[in-house]
Amino acid sequence: GLEDGRLPESWVLEQPDRVRALHRSYVQAGSELVLTCTLGGTRFRLAHEGLEGRATELNRRAAELARQAAGDDAFVAGDMGPTGQILAPLGPLAAAEAADGYAEQAAALVEGGVDFLLVETLSDLAEARAAVEGARRVTDLPIFVTFSFDTHGRTMMGVRPAQAAQEMAPLVQGLGANCGRDPDEYPGFLEAMAAAAPGTILWAKPNAGLPHLEGDLVVYDASPASMAEVALRLRQAGAQVIGGCCGTTPAHIAAMSLSLGC
Repeated sequence: GLEDGRLPESWVLEQPDRVRALHRSYVQAGSELVLTCTLGGTRFRLAHEGLEGRATELNRRAAELARQAAGDDAFVAGDMGPTGQILAPLGPLAAAEAADGYAEQAAALVEGGVDFLLVETLSDLAEARAAVEGARRVTDLPIFVTFSFDTHGRTMMGVRPAQAAQEMAPLVQGLGANCGRDPDEYPGFLEAMAAAAPGTILWAKPNAGLPHLEGDLVVYDASPASMAEVALRLRQAGAQVIGGCCGTTPAHIAAMSLSLGC
């Protein structure tokens, strides 16, 4: 498997067959949508492994791999995540520079054949706006944005679900929540977003429960059956796009798909 501390995106160039096979395993489990292996695909994150100069190549190739695996069976979302830096004035990265990096990533993902873009696991509204601005420079494809809320109902930067919806709904085709902590808190996040931005398409992509260590491995504690129940609650709360984030295996997806009648 992937060595501890390495970027998953490195496998796009080093282990493309394995990345393609992973995508395909989720499609075969019932996924109607797969994400490219590019959450950390901006030049800023890729710099951790000296890959910033290959950002266009890597993102384009990642989109091609996901497209090949999905075929006509699933949609492909170009996955874009945090830069890993704090934006000015609180941090060193200017919003304009962040937008340039997102534009570079989005252009490559579109060239590789994605159906739309998902900017996820965000904490900062300024970074969210920079991502959407950069992506919109290079494509008219739909853009969706999801934030990561913790157990206090805020992101790491203090953003509440209603605030995220009010700020971002006019700029994107849909929004929601991903990652974070307890899936049981997601209905509240979704209800707050729906109230703040009526009619918006809502996404929900919680982790498969809470993580714990088993030896050297991080294991998530939600069973496929429990995630199937979560999926039903998410739909009742208004989610129209439902999936899983960290710890979600093809077995989880199969159970969720079955429970939703997909």
